[in-house]
Amino acid sequence: MIVKIIRKILHFFSLDSELENQDKVYDEISKGAIFKGTNLWILFFSIIVASVGLNMNSTAVVIGAMLISPLLGPINGLGYSIATYDTELFRKSIKNFIFAILVGLIGSTAYFAISPISTAHSELLARTSPTIYDVLIALFGGLAGIVAISSKHKGNVIPGVAIATALMPPLCTAGYGLATGKLNFFFGALYLFTINTIFIAIASVWISRILKFPIRSIIDERKKRRINRLITLLITIVLLPSIYFGYELVKQEDFLQKANNYVSNVSIIEGNYLLKSEIDAKSSKIILVYGGTTLSENQKNIIIKKLSDFNIEDASVIIEQGLTFSSKDDRNTELFKLREQIYNLNTLLAKKDSEIDSILNKQKMGLEILNEVRTIFPQINGCLYSESLNYIDSLEAPQSIPVVILSTDRKIRNDDKIKINNWLRQKLKNDNVKIYYE
Repeated sequence: MIVKIIRKILHFFSLDSELENQDKVYDEISKGAIFKGTNLWILFFSIIVASVGLNMNSTAVVIGAMLISPLLGPINGLGYSIATYDTELFRKSIKNFIFAILVGLIGSTAYFAISPISTAHSELLARTSPTIYDVLIALFGGLAGIVAISSKHKGNVIPGVAIATALMPPLCTAGYGLATGKLNFFFGALYLFTINTIFIAIASVWISRILKFPIRSIIDERKKRRINRLITLLITIVLLPSIYFGYELVKQEDFLQKANNYVSNVSIIEGNYLLKSEIDAKSSKIILVYGGTTLSENQKNIIIKKLSDFNIEDASVIIEQGLTFSSKDDRNTELFKLREQIYNLNTLLAKKDSEIDSILNKQKMGLEILNEVRTIFPQINGCLYSESLNYIDSLEAPQSIPVVILSTDRKIRNDDKIKINNWLRQKLKNDNVKIYYE
């Protein structure tokens, strides 16, 4: 009975009935591995688009560059050729891939060298510190890509793989590092690019072997074992640093959470009020700026000793004095009240700033939704976003409900509307969002 259930489940995962003709798969992979004519022009355009997007810190533009980039072609060619021991396709893929890397580096370096804006924004910084999570994204994205290429029903998987595995942005970030002389950007981005390349290729090798694509050259067992050992060695060399960086990232996030709790706990110390705080998770450093009476050494020691309550004893705490009152003035009731009012005013201003930021973010939400949804559904040319109050008899307080109206220049299919609706509910974190199309 159990065996029968397992077989039935495995039947749902079977790809046999949906596999494309093996010669067609070979032709498609072989054509995608070559950079000349159309592919070369698209490569050049995607380099410029990615460089501009990174330079202007535009997520939508960077995503667009990922979509039009043809870099997946030679990488799939590398994986397929290794799996089928096709030396001719391997040579062609590696030659074209190296050519694409050089063109990408030269093009992006030239752009950033002449660009008047050289500030490293978040889009550039995000491509300089790869971790084990990037390995997982590249591996599973690559698996999805090669399965789609091997299937008759490709759907919209390939564009999604191009976005998820992100090949062009790190290559252009490496160009930024060369143009500005920031070698940490160059090596960090190049390492991320290497991770994505190798694990997409490894995914292609695995799926090609699982699907039993025909071996296209005669090869002895000893050479097969040597190739397999080389693949294992390559995976290990690339994987180990990413595991370390992933561990460091988890440590930093843990420190940041504990440090924030610590800062909240030491915001008031015997009539002294915390005016400002800075947390540097990388160096485990916390800077605290207090206002009030001059802090004594004993009070400073009390603040530092509280680190042990939050399991961050190794953190470095720098305590600085901001606005101060003398001990004589501190006995004056009026001045004490003034100090308390200053603290309350700072708290109120911080709250108001938070409310203003929230309002400004809501105002930008419509543009953010439009930019993101148009990358997949270009027929959407407008978005109206607002939040309305819904009054219900059985409830004392009204419910705040987001309202989204999407304008289109041609009809959207019902199944696409369902996808958009589900995405909007997730993005806005509200299942009651009202969505209309016009």
